[in-house]
Amino acid sequence: MRRTCAVLLVGLAVVAAGIVVASLRVNPYLYFAGYVILQYVVIATAWNILGGYGGYVNFGTPAFFALGAYTAVFLIQTIRAPLPVLILAGGLVSALLGLGIGYLTLRLRGVFFSIATLALSIVLQTMIMNWEFVGGSRGLSVLRPSGPPFGSYVTFLFTVMVLLAVIAVTVARFIERSWIGRGLAALRDNEEAAECMGVPTLRLKLFATTVSGLLLGVAG
Repeated sequence: MRRTCAVLLVGLAVVAAGIVVASLRVNPYLYFAGYVILQYVVIATAWNILGGYGGYVNFGTPAFFALGAYTAVFLIQTIRAPLPVLILAGGLVSALLGLGIGYLTLRLRGVFFSIATLALSIVLQTMIMNWEFVGGSRGLSVLRPSGPPFGSYVTFLFTVMVLLAVIAVTVARFIERSWIGRGLAALRDNEEAAECMGVPTLRLKLFATTVSGLLLGVAG
């Protein structure tokens, strides 16, 4: 309980510090660089839930990230959805993909699972490159939303990414310290032994792929 409270307090302190930093008048490029760094923090944390805790090397990370991004592009093109809706929708769609792909591939182990996730990235890349609605191989330029709640658009995105990074690290920390994390560690060390001891390995792997996909989609 104390550790959980400490993590929450540290997270709140980081968010507060991020808001203070965003209010400073410095070179906008520094905010952009910070945004990109924090984005990679979310991506690395999401990958670690499945690859680090569970021991399943996932080469499909770009697919989940891209799906979150292109879900946002689709919603902007169709209904001009606001940023919170874009973030939630991207995360939800990627989480559903993680659940579906996990159910189909997590009975594979070792290098066979990794090859399957690599195939996912190639398939999704081919689909996007041939989808003219989102620009295909040329990509698509999206108009920047006007009037962020505070500061410039770059500082606003930096603040949002600070919040997302704190949420991702907090979720990963909670999983690591819970029975879920212990179960993932058990199947990482020896999956057969974990199954013999009653660890619900398939459900844990589905949970890990879903949460990992959710965070990757949010980052996208």
